[in-house]
Amino acid sequence: MKRLIGPQSLLFPNPVLVVGSYDANGKANAITLAWGGIASSSPPSVSIAVRPSRYSYRNIIERQAFTINLPRADQAREADYFGVVSGRDVDKFAAVGLTATRANEVDAPLITEFPYNLECAVTHTLDLGSHTLFIGEVKEVHVDESLIGESGDLHYGSGLLMFDSGIRCYRAPGEVVANAFKVGLEFTDRD
Repeated sequence: MKRLIGPQSLLFPNPVLVVGSYDANGKANAITLAWGGIASSSPPSVSIAVRPSRYSYRNIIERQAFTINLPRADQAREADYFGVVSGRDVDKFAAVGLTATRANEVDAPLITEFPYNLECAVTHTLDLGSHTLFIGEVKEVHVDESLIGESGDLHYGSGLLMFDSGIRCYRAPGEVVANAFKVGLEFTDRD
């Protein structure tokens, strides 16, 4: 028998998204979000969901830009900190010893030490109730060489941090169990 679950467990695990923005004074800030994902392939776009009460919300509205920074599994403490304190009260970058670097294409900071960064320009906002959905067109991607596999594509088994909202923990990626867009074709080969 299937049970109903709370909204925090709708889809999991998902990447830990550390979203960078600048406040009105130009101070770099970051917030850790669990709710976001791919929104479009053309133009390449991603989505993030932010509560209007969060400090980052006004930053994103005012600058019309954000970055998504994906931490490695060994950066869980830093990523968690970005989500449990407010940039209204502290300089999060100074507190954890990470570096905010100005993005090339948008008005938002990258987290230099995180191995994967997306620069995003806000193209759409949608009030969904508890959260506002921001759609950001990806203007530039920064990828550490350690994340690129032999084929030149991103290598998932590289240890990027994941969030399991079901039991509220962080995880590292697991093993490959099947090849997408291939394993399902086995059903078409039946006589």
